Amino acid sequence: MLETRANAASEQLGRLRGEAERLAPEEGEAHTALPEDLVPADAGQAQTLLRTASAELAARTEALDAARATHTALGHDHRTAEEAAAGFEETTTLLRDLLRDNLARDTTEPEPGTPAPEEPAPFAGTLTEARTATAEARRSLRGCAADLAAADAAVREASDILVRHANSTRYEQVRTPARQQIRELPAAALPEHAARWAEAFAPRLRVLTDELEQLERNRDSIVDRLRGLVESSLATLRAAQRLSRLPEGLGEWSGQEFLRIRFEEPDHASLTERLGEVIDEATRAAVRKNADLRRDGMSLLLRGVQAALQPRGIAVEILKPDAVLRAERVPVGQMGDVFSGGQLLTAAIALYCTMAALRSNDRGHDRRRHAGTLFLDNPIGRANATYLLELQRAVADALGVQLLYTTGLFDTTALSEFPLVIRLRNDADLRAGLKYISVEEHLRPGLPKEPDAEGVHAQIQATRFFERPQEPAESQEPVESEEPAVSREATGRPGGAQAAAGSFPRPAAPEAERGERPVS
Repeated sequence: MLETRANAASEQLGRLRGEAERLAPEEGEAHTALPEDLVPADAGQAQTLLRTASAELAARTEALDAARATHTALGHDHRTAEEAAAGFEETTTLLRDLLRDNLARDTTEPEPGTPAPEEPAPFAGTLTEARTATAEARRSLRGCAADLAAADAAVREASDILVRHANSTRYEQVRTPARQQIRELPAAALPEHAARWAEAFAPRLRVLTDELEQLERNRDSIVDRLRGLVESSLATLRAAQRLSRLPEGLGEWSGQEFLRIRFEEPDHASLTERLGEVIDEATRAAVRKNADLRRDGMSLLLRGVQAALQPRGIAVEILKPDAVLRAERVPVGQMGDVFSGGQLLTAAIALYCTMAALRSNDRGHDRRRHAGTLFLDNPIGRANATYLLELQRAVADALGVQLLYTTGLFDTTALSEFPLVIRLRNDADLRAGLKYISVEEHLRPGLPKEPDAEGVHAQIQATRFFERPQEPAESQEPVESEEPAVSREATGRPGGAQAAAGSFPRPAAPEAERGERPVS
């Protein structure tokens, strides 16, 4: 028995504890702060205070419901009063208008021949319908009056714009009667002549529209042509980077591109828009007086390329020549600060060889090894380091450019890098004011005898020829032969003993048949 009662009490205690936890405040120890006289001392006093609070809550709820009902009734009465006041106001306005119309009719004498105004027919509907119809008519009248005022304002604004347009300095050379009338007539009289002017200007408008359309077509054609040239120029930049690839055997430089050109390829729509701005700017410069903007073809193409590469522009980097041939790239704008004199010369030779190969490629001679000859005036005086000379000759050989070095220095270390060296000497004819380059005397006895023909001033004995084999094969290379080159007389630069060294690239294909000896 006691155990059963204990279990029941335990269950009830658990329920009460759960309910207490559920009803407990989230923050703090109580839901609200009570005055000291309302804080219960025990459970009995708490029950008494709870009953008192419940009775007070019920009384206050009844009072709130009564106040809400009273507020609703007062709101209804207020709306009824407002509707009655609006109806009275409409009636007053109607009576006032009728009185004014009657007074105006009584004081105004009708013109001769004018029929007497008809008396208005009485409204057949009820008073409520009459009030509704009157309100609708008045609202429509007010709307029409507002539209009329807006239309008058628009007409005045258009008249002012027309007058300002006619008085503009852009049209000082226009000598038409319509422009003179627009300038002289008052603004209020302009709408009366608008239809006549519009009819007179219609043919001229059609002609100008056709001319503008033709100009727009011409502009599109120019932009399209310029876009083709710009795209071709960008392709040339990419080809220059591709053709600057170095041969093997140069350490870290092997297979590297000596010239690196980076830019963001523009899309078709952006390129067309930017080139249109370039054409428009050139057109405005042609119209303006004393415009400094050049409008020749090359300048226009350069501005087009510059506009096409906006906003990031173009970045050009080249490899820096050094003794160990590290793959270090330097922007072209920093070459003067970073490169030495010999490195600058080597970079210039490499760039020239790249441009020569690019020119040969553009002319359709990409399969021909020979891309031209470059004469260098005393480059050894600035770049006599062995690695620079080797690099110059390797780049020229890879790009098919023949290098001819001239120098007055007897630098045996530098000259030993060349397969062919010709020693020359300057002679001066003081009476004729001429200077000649001739072979030194100790070499003259070994030369062939001079020809008897008159007018021969020079004889070339140094040649290179390439012999085509009987059965050419891809794995075989043409045979190359060298003979020392000796020039007896040729116009040259004064300054003591001269040495000419030539770097001759090996052609990819034979250049002459057996027995023929082209001069190199």
